[in-house]
Amino acid sequence: MPIDPQLATLLSFLEQAGTPPMHQGSAEEARAGFRTLAVDLRDPAVLPEMASVEEVRLPGGAAARAGRVYRPITDTEALPTVVFFHGGGFVIGDLDTHDLTCRLIAARCGAVVVSVDYRLAPEHPFPAGLEDALAASHWVGDHLADLGGSDAMAVAGDSAGGNLAAVVAQVLRDEGRPLAAQLLIYPVTDSAGSYPSHTENAEGYFLDSATMLWFGAQYVGDTPGIDPADPRLSPLHGRLDGLAPAVIVTAELDPLRDDGNAYADALTEAGVRVEHRVFPGLIHGFVDMGRHSEAADRAVEDTLALFRTLLHS
Repeated sequence: MPIDPQLATLLSFLEQAGTPPMHQGSAEEARAGFRTLAVDLRDPAVLPEMASVEEVRLPGGAAARAGRVYRPITDTEALPTVVFFHGGGFVIGDLDTHDLTCRLIAARCGAVVVSVDYRLAPEHPFPAGLEDALAASHWVGDHLADLGGSDAMAVAGDSAGGNLAAVVAQVLRDEGRPLAAQLLIYPVTDSAGSYPSHTENAEGYFLDSATMLWFGAQYVGDTPGIDPADPRLSPLHGRLDGLAPAVIVTAELDPLRDDGNAYADALTEAGVRVEHRVFPGLIHGFVDMGRHSEAADRAVEDTLALFRTLLHS
């Protein structure tokens, strides 16, 4: 179906701003531009109130990393804990750019959310970010009683963060650390694949294919011998049985639509419980666009309602 009219208005505004595409600049310029859009232009009034927001230090693959713990306002004493990995092509994004997303998960799902500031490429190419994600997840798993209070732990992420969440879920399963659920929002799942949505939605819908390729090149870097089908890069090529129940959502007009759809289908075939939604007329990044689009806001509500059910079942 056509793009949601309110998102079309947003994209027109961004186009008129004349900002060059991310792939035409440096990583630092891309980060600054994304932060302007996600943080500087955001009305603080849209941020759900929390019982507390705590800055913490989390173990990382090489050194401690920054993290942020969100505790929702609730009368429930024991809550599930969700480890969140932000999106941004493994190159951009930080704790602040995804502050709204983490608050929404905490508030609407009744969960403590631990957001992880993993290392970014190209300064820290694969597998640095994944090593940080795993180290932080191990720490969270060892401190559930101090965080949410219940023994339920989940992982979540959008885009590149969805990739990290999916890989972490596979590794924790192999280590005998069961998860309650995983939330994968328009995730990158197959760096070795080529899908119709890569060309159908190549331009004009916020995330374009040229920027996707640029992100991928930054993440892999100059490391020799990397197989794009390595499950640590492409979780679709990993072993999928025995994984935690998953909510997987994609957007119709997103180059990554078919990545997420393929992962949802593969998990289902492997016997994993999957709640899968493809939201019509929406684009990549819609989870942070609810203030601009009623359709995006409804999609976020539907997504988090599904995730809440898994977390508390």
